[in-house]
Amino acid sequence: MTVPSIMLNDGRSIPQLGFGTFQIDPSETAARTAEAFEAGYRHIDTAQMYGNEAGVGEAFASSGLPRDDVWITTKLNNSEHEPDDARRAIDGSLKALDLDYVDLLLIHWPLPTRYDGDFVSTWKVLEEARAAGKARSIGVSNFQPAHLRRLAQETTVKPAVNQIEVHPYFTNGEARAASIDTQIAVEAWSPIAQGGVLTDPTITGIATRLGKTPAQVTLRWHVERGDIIFPKSSTPERMRENFALFDFELSSEDVAQISALDKGEAGRTGPNPDTFDRV
Repeated sequence: MTVPSIMLNDGRSIPQLGFGTFQIDPSETAARTAEAFEAGYRHIDTAQMYGNEAGVGEAFASSGLPRDDVWITTKLNNSEHEPDDARRAIDGSLKALDLDYVDLLLIHWPLPTRYDGDFVSTWKVLEEARAAGKARSIGVSNFQPAHLRRLAQETTVKPAVNQIEVHPYFTNGEARAASIDTQIAVEAWSPIAQGGVLTDPTITGIATRLGKTPAQVTLRWHVERGDIIFPKSSTPERMRENFALFDFELSSEDVAQISALDKGEAGRTGPNPDTFDRV
């Protein structure tokens, strides 16, 4: 199947479907990523915080795939926001991945209660990395509308993406709208709410009618809405299932019914970016 691409505000195209490596043990990452490549994935999402960049790099090096055919994202660790620390950490990621550049480099969390709330200086280091060719595109993760407004006011390069928690129980409407309204693409992490939506009667009912799994229906809901997704799996069968999203569509009524499952803040599965401060 051909995975559609999303055009970013910097003129580059990112595959809308990728493979996530969050919570994959570093010792297993190379094998799982290699299986993802075999299943057809060409977009891999990792992070310094995950501790498994080296496994992603090993899998790519062994894949035989051309560098331009694979999109690799990594994220700056929360402990590396000071500019000199960020510069060293970015070089460390490239070394761990054994790459000359990453396709997308993100600030993992804004940490507004740390570093005197200064994520702007951190962002400017990402701008430097892009100018130096170490990252083809740069963006943010878990940034709230106020955080995006501050970057717009104090910096010159707009984030290409904002990677935020989005799923049917937490549609994260304000952060999503603030991103889309300013031409920042939305990447949805925890797209199936860590499995929490897969037994929802609305989703299982649609899945039964379409002859698809609840996970496929939920991931297709993201696709229909234009989100970039990178579900994580440790089994080849599930990887292939998650990849099989482009031979069916949801109706507008299906999309509306799933969107109506939103529980607001009560549906959030991860930390609130306004208060999260772990380094």
